[in-house]
Amino acid sequence: MNEKIAQFRLRISRFWSQMGKKQKIGLGASVGVLLLSIVLLTFIFTRTDYELAFQNLDTTDSAAIMNYLDSNGIPYELGSGGTSISVPSAVAERTKVTIGSLGLVQNGSIGFEAFTQSSSTFGTTENEFNVKYLSALNGEIQQLLNRMQGVKSSKVLVNLPEESVFLTPEEKDKASASISMEFMAGYRPTQKEIDGYYNLVKTAIPGTTVDSITISGPQGELLSSEAGGTIAGTAEAVDSQFQIQRKYEAELKKNIQQFLGPIVGSENLVISIGSSLNFDNKKTEEQQVVPLADNNNNGIIVSQTEQTSSSTGGSSAGGVAGTGETDVPGYTATDGSGNSTSEESSSTVNYDFGKINRTTISGPFVIKDLSISIGVEASRLTPESRTEITTFLTGLVRAQLADSGQDVNNDDLINKKVSLIGQTFAESTATNTIGGLSMGWAIGIGAAALAIIAGLIILLVRRRRQQAAEAAAEAQEAVVASTAVEYPTLDFDSLSNDSQARKNLETLAKRKPDEFVNLLRTWLVDE
Repeated sequence: MNEKIAQFRLRISRFWSQMGKKQKIGLGASVGVLLLSIVLLTFIFTRTDYELAFQNLDTTDSAAIMNYLDSNGIPYELGSGGTSISVPSAVAERTKVTIGSLGLVQNGSIGFEAFTQSSSTFGTTENEFNVKYLSALNGEIQQLLNRMQGVKSSKVLVNLPEESVFLTPEEKDKASASISMEFMAGYRPTQKEIDGYYNLVKTAIPGTTVDSITISGPQGELLSSEAGGTIAGTAEAVDSQFQIQRKYEAELKKNIQQFLGPIVGSENLVISIGSSLNFDNKKTEEQQVVPLADNNNNGIIVSQTEQTSSSTGGSSAGGVAGTGETDVPGYTATDGSGNSTSEESSSTVNYDFGKINRTTISGPFVIKDLSISIGVEASRLTPESRTEITTFLTGLVRAQLADSGQDVNNDDLINKKVSLIGQTFAESTATNTIGGLSMGWAIGIGAAALAIIAGLIILLVRRRRQQAAEAAAEAQEAVVASTAVEYPTLDFDSLSNDSQARKNLETLAKRKPDEFVNLLRTWLVDE
């Protein structure tokens, strides 16, 4: 065995000693590249790629997830101070689904699942049950809030009043909730979202109102539109109204610009518009009863009832006139032979009239007032054009104020809302300044830029000339080197006879005539 190893070493040493320097360098480089490739491929195919599976975790959730991963032999990496956990990419999706189904990620809160985990409540006192229920209620509300868009974490504290049969509803305290919320970086909740937080908590806690809920964020208290948040609640509405007003003015200005621009020139026209809009939404309901014109304005007969009755009878009552104790003084006695007749009739008619119900909802905004001021270059404003422009503007104002309630037929009122100014415009700042710089500075900067560009061009031209000269010199050297031809030599001493030498010269003259000529010249110079 040792002899074979020695022979193998001897063969390798002989093989190495027989190789040239270039061969040794090439073999060493090939072996090095092969070893490096094996190392890199081994590292690439054996390393574990981790994928971020959980982030923004509470310490309790991180501990629960770590225990699960350790018990199942799944490797993991902690990051961001223990608030994020990465697992191998091959099992990332399965791990997320499994941990989510187990309910290990609870953001530090435990909901009503605390009652299902330990179903037996034997031995639990009422106070312990109330504390557990309150903690579970806090956890459920916290989990609901954490699922809202942009919410990073939250903390909920609910205070439920003590129930007693001896307290009247007025004396009982209402339930209250105090909530602290933290949002994602750069996220600001809108007023609608804030109202959603309040409604969520109000419906989750029995017997609570918006007034008894307090929600705070990093910038302070988040107010509801219903409970004192009128300023916050109307902020978006005010911004929307402001945008509508600016859009209306810009559109009206654009229309005026398109009409007067071709007449006096857009550069000779300045327009200013002031408007006042009413954003009150009104809903009007009207109920009108209309009789029928072809029925003596009585309407349609719905029902009609007629009743007629008559009666006939006689009277046999009477008495003896006198002044006795049982007689009635002044009473006229009858003989019992009188008769009486009576008739009675009645008619009832019920009419139904036509009814018209109208519900009118006003538009999103109504123009209350409008004023237009226009400045025109004095050289372009003639008396005729002034009259025409004023007529156009007054007609435009009348059309815009048609629903404002103002008297649009009052010429004095409309003329006060239109202003036409003829002035000489100041010189354009673009002729005196360029990009906020004076003309002198602009000229100086331009001259400096031109000088720099010219210098660069000169340098490029010189460099190209130098390169061309160097290339020409190299070409000339190559030509000289090519002309210095090494002429062939003939060893006449080694030839046996003259016929052989002559045959060689003839062969050289046929195959390479140029070299043959150069050989003759050399011989002549030597002689």
